[in-house]
Amino acid sequence: MKAFLILEDGHVFTGTSIGSRKEIISEIVFNTSMTGYLEVLTDPSYAGQAVCMTYPLIGNYGICYEDQESLRPWPDGYIVRELSRMPSNFRCQDTIQNFLKRFDIPGIAGIDTRALTKILREEGTMNGMITTDENYDLNEILPKLKAYKTGKVVEKVTCSEPAKWKGEGYRVALMDFGVKKSIPASLNRRGCQVTVYPAQTSAEEILAAKPDGIMLSNGPGDPKECREIIKEVRKLYDSNVPIFAICLGHQLMALATGADTKKLKYGHRGGNHPVKDLATGRVYITSQNHGYVVDTETLDPKVAVPAFVNVNDGTNEGLRYIGKNIFTVQYHPEAAPGPQDSAYLFDRFIEMMGGNK
Repeated sequence: MKAFLILEDGHVFTGTSIGSRKEIISEIVFNTSMTGYLEVLTDPSYAGQAVCMTYPLIGNYGICYEDQESLRPWPDGYIVRELSRMPSNFRCQDTIQNFLKRFDIPGIAGIDTRALTKILREEGTMNGMITTDENYDLNEILPKLKAYKTGKVVEKVTCSEPAKWKGEGYRVALMDFGVKKSIPASLNRRGCQVTVYPAQTSAEEILAAKPDGIMLSNGPGDPKECREIIKEVRKLYDSNVPIFAICLGHQLMALATGADTKKLKYGHRGGNHPVKDLATGRVYITSQNHGYVVDTETLDPKVAVPAFVNVNDGTNEGLRYIGKNIFTVQYHPEAAPGPQDSAYLFDRFIEMMGGNK
């Protein structure tokens, strides 16, 4: 069956329907990873977005449910050049086509994803529609596309009640703004006992549990939409508990301490982004998934200073907070499926809590 991807600037791509046949409107973004498509699909940070994979062949090793980063996929839609019809891998349990159908996610294959990516890079991220309706009316659709907002998606992806990852080491309170399972798993492997809390949990409840450290997770959407959460993050900042924040958590901490954030033209999404450590000069290849960054021009140098910078475009990739046991990064040190260059940051967090028990 034919499918159409319609962008808010009027571009139309014609391809083949994959997954569900329902019609969706979403923010269209692209990911440059060559592997790890299941981890991309199950990353809650993609809630409210439809993902275009720039690598031309997707699905060749199938689906292995053990590799999911959450219990379900989160993107509104999926866009690929070619979908493998016959996956081959000894761990393969399913196909992407079945996976998308099972979770009612529509997609489109057979379009020029490189051309789509070039449009998004030159014009900026924009909204779009995936539809199988051959009688679509652009005059009706384009106003709807321009009006679409992702909204408050953190509430959509966060857990409903606290969950524990048992360990015998330091007690870590992990705020779930859209957490990937590899984050608590990375802490758990280092001996930490991790309690994952819903995003709306008050700072008072977190601090009453007397954690040795607090982690603020990744998540979807515009950080400025999280107004009530930002107030609670400020209270956590004012405590003396060590804090490590990733991605959305990094942005929320910056907003909570008086800095501002801004939207990137087309974001950073993929597993090949170079980041420079300003303290050592060393460059790491990192996994990233974000459309917003901290505006370093708005930082109070008495509160926080840049610690990492993106080598490609010079945007901020991390902050060091003055007089506090707090550091935050824009990228993903858990990095499933990789690269693993930045996994050492979890060890740094454990050292902040007092070293290994």
